[in-house]
Amino acid sequence: MKLVSRFQVLKNARRILKNPLPFHHENFEAHGDSFKVQLTTKETVLFTRNPGLIKHILQKQHKKFEKSPLQTVDLAKYIGHGILTSNGEHWRTHRRMVQPAFHKKKLQNLMGVIREAILFELQRIKPNIEQDVFPLMGDLAFQVVAKSLFSSSDIRERMSKLQHITEANQRMLIKEMRQPYLRWWYRLSGKIDRHLEMAKEGQKLLLEIIDERRNSGQEKDDLLDMLLQARYEDGSSMPDGQLIDEVLILFTAGHETTANTLGFALFLLAKHPEIQEQVFEEVSKVNFDDPELDLMQGAMQLPLVKQCLDEALRLYPPAYVIDRMAVEDDVYEDISLPKDTLVLMSIYELHRYAEFWEKPAAFVPSRFATADKKDYGDYYYPFGAGPRMCVGNNFAMYEMILAVSEIIGKYRIKTALEEVEINPLISLKPKNVPLRFEAR
Repeated sequence: MKLVSRFQVLKNARRILKNPLPFHHENFEAHGDSFKVQLTTKETVLFTRNPGLIKHILQKQHKKFEKSPLQTVDLAKYIGHGILTSNGEHWRTHRRMVQPAFHKKKLQNLMGVIREAILFELQRIKPNIEQDVFPLMGDLAFQVVAKSLFSSSDIRERMSKLQHITEANQRMLIKEMRQPYLRWWYRLSGKIDRHLEMAKEGQKLLLEIIDERRNSGQEKDDLLDMLLQARYEDGSSMPDGQLIDEVLILFTAGHETTANTLGFALFLLAKHPEIQEQVFEEVSKVNFDDPELDLMQGAMQLPLVKQCLDEALRLYPPAYVIDRMAVEDDVYEDISLPKDTLVLMSIYELHRYAEFWEKPAAFVPSRFATADKKDYGDYYYPFGAGPRMCVGNNFAMYEMILAVSEIIGKYRIKTALEEVEINPLISLKPKNVPLRFEAR
C-alpha cells in the first residue's frame, strides 16, 4: 500500500488546513481505494474509500474497532464524554439511556415544537434580497434543538453564547487535528487553555438551565425531561457532569447535521428550478396548518422532499470522514490492520464512488425514488452505520423535511452561484450560500 510521506503533508500544509478533501482525492486517484499518510515521525493513518473495508469496520467487525482519540480525547476535551465521544461500556450504557428520547412516539410529540421553532426563524428571510442562507439555517437548527431540549422561550441569549463557544472551539480543534506538528505551540501559547476555559463557560450555562428546570418542579415532556428521568440499572440518575456532556453532544451534532444539509439542499434546489417546482407541487398538497393533521404523517407524504435531502446528504455528507482505531489485530482481504491502526474512512469519496454511482457529481434525487436501501446501502452512510449510527437521524430528517417544505411552499429560491464552496470542519459545511427568495 502506498505511503504518502510526511514531506508531502508538510508541503501541502496550507491547503490541507483550509480543505483536505482535494488532497485526499488526489491520493485516492493516484494510489487506489486505500493509502497511508505519515502525519508525524511516529504516526501513520490509513485512509480508505473501499466500500468493503468500510462495511467491515462499521458493521461486520465493529467490535474490533472503536472511536479513535481524535474523538475520545481531542474532541471530548471541548464537548465532554457523551455518546459521540466515548467507547466501551460507558458508551453502551449512555446510548441505552439516550436512545428512548428519539423513539417515534417521543418524536411525534416534539413535531409541533420543531415546526414552531422553524416558522419563527424563517421570519428572518428577506424577500427579493440576496441573503446568505447558511447562518440562517445554523440559527434555525440551533433553536430547534434548544426548544426541543428546553421548551423555554427565555434562553435565546444564553443559547447564542453557547453557539458561539461551540463554533470557536471547533475551529481550534481543526487546527490541532490538521497541524499535529504544531500542537506544542498551541499548548505553549495558551491557545488550548483559552478554549478549554470557554468550554467550561458553556458547561456552566447548561448547568444553570438544568438547575432552573429542577427547581421549577415543572415537567415539560421535552428532551431535557427525558434525560433527567433516565436511570442507570441501579435506579440512579445521570450525574450533572454526564448530563451536561450528553446535552452538549445533542447541541453540537444535532444542529450541525441539519444546518449543513439544509444549506446544501437549498442551494441544489435553487440550481435545479425544475426539481424545485416538482417539490412545490408536492408540498402544496399537504396543509401543515391543519390542526387535524399529524405532522409526522404529513412529513411522510413528501417523498420527493426526502429524496432531495437524501441526495444532498450523498453529495455533501456532514460526517465526511469517520474515524476508527483497531483494538486488536485484524485483516481485510490483503489489507493488514494491526492493533492501534487509525483508519479514516472517507464517506465523501464513497458517496461519489464512480464505480457505483451513476453521474456521481450530479444532483439526481430520483436515484432514491425506486431503489431499495439494500441496493445502495454499502455505498451510503449519511448518518454512519452499525451500532454507532447517529441516534438522532430521524429527528434530523423530520426537521429538514418540515424546513424545506415551509421554505419552498412560500418562496421560489434562486442563486447566481455556480458552485458552493465547502468548508470541512468537524462536519462538512457550506462556506457561503447566497440565495434570493421570491414570494410565491
